[in-house]
Amino acid sequence: MAQLHTRFTDEQVRDMLKRYLNREIERPYLQSMLGIGKSRFFSLLHHYRAHPDTFSIQYHRPSPTRLDPRIEQHIVKELTIDQQAIQNPQVPLRSYNYSYVRQRLQSHYRQTAALSTIIARAKQHGFYLPKRPHTVHDREVLTRYVGELIQHDSSHHLWAPAAGVKWYLLTSLDDFSRYLFFAKLVVQETVWMHIDAVQRLVLRYGYPYAYYVDCHAIFRFVRGRDALHVRQVCLTDDVDPQWKQTLRECGIKPIYALSPQAKGKIERPYRWLQDHLVRTCVREDVASIATANQILAKEVHDYNYCRVHSTTAGCTPRPGRSRLGASSRHSRRSGPSSGPSPRRRPCSPRRISSASASSAPRTPIAGSCSIPCNSASEGSIRTSPSSCGSALGISSWPRFASGMRTAWSMSKP
Repeated sequence: MAQLHTRFTDEQVRDMLKRYLNREIERPYLQSMLGIGKSRFFSLLHHYRAHPDTFSIQYHRPSPTRLDPRIEQHIVKELTIDQQAIQNPQVPLRSYNYSYVRQRLQSHYRQTAALSTIIARAKQHGFYLPKRPHTVHDREVLTRYVGELIQHDSSHHLWAPAAGVKWYLLTSLDDFSRYLFFAKLVVQETVWMHIDAVQRLVLRYGYPYAYYVDCHAIFRFVRGRDALHVRQVCLTDDVDPQWKQTLRECGIKPIYALSPQAKGKIERPYRWLQDHLVRTCVREDVASIATANQILAKEVHDYNYCRVHSTTAGCTPRPGRSRLGASSRHSRRSGPSSGPSPRRRPCSPRRISSASASSAPRTPIAGSCSIPCNSASEGSIRTSPSSCGSALGISSWPRFASGMRTAWSMSKP
């Protein structure tokens, strides 16, 4: 319904209120004529009684109705940059991001504009593309604890158009909390780059229970694809690549996705990073991978600490790491749970004894890492002597389950 001052004049409303005070019209009938509620009616009546001669229902907007020309100029400027990037087939951008434009106005121009205003200006100047139809996927949470499953993948795109070279983005995402544990841009995708990603994650956060990857040749041997001879003797998984051997030495279980749709949780952060990282690199004219990694670190920090994921129930991934009891916090299944299914089998913490830890081969590492354990339920510590006589202590997967609040202390020899 239109506003009151657009449907009636001051004289008409004044005459109605006067007749109400003279008991000529009942209040419910007058409210239905004006289309207002009880509170609004008595507010008008109060103002009429106070100033019957100067009573008015005209609305005076305190803020200006027109957008500042400087703000509109900056909106058009940012949308023009996005349009040039979208029209470039080498740049992995296919749509406009009006929320990013709004964030850009606040961070670089110290200006504010409503998202609806930016969309209206985009349509007015031709910076609008219809949304693509989205396929609805029935997502089901597979994990219940932080560190139970780490999704690891790589993406090859032209992240910085000014560089003219495509780089690889390696990421490791926690399946439960959606926290990005690792993200780095590399020039070339090699086995060592993925092993280094595992090493950095383990040394900083501890041992996860399992890794979830695709069937790339770096992660898995597949019969008929990786064999070099016509006569094939080895079947699938009969040969362990170096990355898989590294995980087995660390006691981490590798799990393989048989289709791209099965890795949707890692693809969504890729889409978010791809959208924000590319747009920032285009505007900053980034040409070196070192500068791009600095921008990536900032975007990952915003993703972990500022952004609210669609399945984290109104909180960022960082607070979700310590909420271990809310196992159904990310679930979108309707109705009560009927118990764990085979795919959602709860993972019991692995206990690593000192005997098994001492017998496992380890690479000597200079320096020492000590981890204080609060209780025995957090799991034991794996240690191995190094060349300088010190020891390396790394917690097992229960350290993830304790909320990862245990601090690392590293000392040089």
